[in-house]
Amino acid sequence: MENPTYTYKDMASDQEVRWCPGCDDYVILRSVQKALPQMGVSKEKFAFISGIGCSSRFPYYMNTYGMHSIHGRAPAIATGVKLANPELSVWVITGDGDSMAIGGNHFIHVIRRNIDLNLILFNNEIYGLTKGQFSPTTELGMRTKSSPYGNTQQPFHPGTLALGANARFFARIPGNRPKELTATFVEAEAFHGTSVIEVLQNCVIFNDGVFDGTVHKDVRDDQQVWVEHGKPMIFGKEKNKGLRLNGLKLEVVTIGQDGVTEEDILIHDAKEKDMAMHLMLARLQSPMVMGVIRAVDEITLGDRVAEQMEEVTSHSKFKSVDDLLLSGDSWTVE
Repeated sequence: MENPTYTYKDMASDQEVRWCPGCDDYVILRSVQKALPQMGVSKEKFAFISGIGCSSRFPYYMNTYGMHSIHGRAPAIATGVKLANPELSVWVITGDGDSMAIGGNHFIHVIRRNIDLNLILFNNEIYGLTKGQFSPTTELGMRTKSSPYGNTQQPFHPGTLALGANARFFARIPGNRPKELTATFVEAEAFHGTSVIEVLQNCVIFNDGVFDGTVHKDVRDDQQVWVEHGKPMIFGKEKNKGLRLNGLKLEVVTIGQDGVTEEDILIHDAKEKDMAMHLMLARLQSPMVMGVIRAVDEITLGDRVAEQMEEVTSHSKFKSVDDLLLSGDSWTVE
């Protein structure tokens, strides 16, 4: 049976969206709603699981199955949902506080296990829902409600943390690029395994402009390297800049200067199993790398569990729970 044809309106619930005016969350929400009809999945097979935070209101706004769960535990709940019903398209919605702090353990282990689900990480480098405390991704020196003299704690960078947990799919997208967001969500759904998409999401109230040095329209051409598998890492307003390897470091070069040609520019290989280059790309801050940085196919936990169950069942004399219960001494009470 073919899946029905949807529009983004079919994916939107009747609930009033209650985010601050101007928040990137609106862009991400609409981008997801536009992406889902392109996935060839029946609406009844989508499930959105969130934790706690501004982004975690997301399931209310989707006309799909979903759960607004508890702080930091969305990956664990989503794991159970996916393993119990492998046919579902499961999406975890989380923020930098929800996933990097109280949920850090669940974040790294859902990635390590390679559950076939998608995790969208809204990173605004602040606690928004609780009114402006520093989060695990807040940069050093940032003055917040809980660090009035400046943050003294080194931040996590979600990309390197995800890759350190052996992420098979990692992408980074600015929160003000709806077309690219939609395309990335569609690509993530097609990937078999855990996909992590970090969205640089602006909090207009408590951390406004945090990513302006990278995402503002006046600088983004020269401060963003959009990578695509199999293509050279060329960027810049004039498309004359690129990345090349200098020893063990990435460096920005200008094509046409100092003998640099396009042949010197690195070709992006998102499917390379060795993540050394992916880590360098994820760590680069100026310019910052956008797009799908890593996409390496590997067997998922669900696949392994299914294979193990089939193997054990094929050699077992018990084919059902009744067989097991009735295998020893038993009595019938009348």
